[in-house]
Amino acid sequence: MGFTFAPEGYPYFVLFGALSFLVWLAWGWFAVLPGLVLGFMFYFFRDPERRTPDEEGYVCPADGRIIVAQQVREDKYLEKEALLISIFMSPLNVHVNRSPCDCEVRLVDYRKGSFKSAWSEHAFHKNEHISIVMDERPASRRPNGQDGRILVRQVAGSIAQKPVCRKKPGDILKRGERFGIIKFSSRVDVYLPADVKLAVSIGDRVRAGESILARKEG
Repeated sequence: MGFTFAPEGYPYFVLFGALSFLVWLAWGWFAVLPGLVLGFMFYFFRDPERRTPDEEGYVCPADGRIIVAQQVREDKYLEKEALLISIFMSPLNVHVNRSPCDCEVRLVDYRKGSFKSAWSEHAFHKNEHISIVMDERPASRRPNGQDGRILVRQVAGSIAQKPVCRKKPGDILKRGERFGIIKFSSRVDVYLPADVKLAVSIGDRVRAGESILARKEG
């Protein structure tokens, strides 16, 4: 599999690379300290290629651990019942986010906020986040005549910086395609149609673009 880096990492590579070089010129082996930070930045912003499975189902938008899987009412964007699945991302996870399905982006809504722990089920109420509304494509894939609209929310964490969505309304995404990143620890919430069948459990470790979160019934 190929291996690349998220473009958001390059400013950090330049910054800590230059810092390591300057410290080496001035103080020699003390450069190992910024060098270690540089190594972590390369590790954090890694963006490995992923093979999206052929089997039907919504794929995971983030690497990490499942911390929430429940039926909820989402009134702000979807105005309907939905299956909420939340994935907590530690600083050691790949932080590039991927689309759960073939879709068209309808809305990208950025909200400022704090940077408290992303583990809380309701962290998005206070934390900085981006809500992305997507319409599943084509319409024939939508379960049981529902409108096929889903919501993916990128939520900043206690040490996370601003989440990044690279897409805009009207953009078309393929299932498993990259659409953004959250810098450092964070979480991603995905709201799927209420009548899909859950394919994961609380505590499961998942991989963006590869793990199946839920399948359509019927």
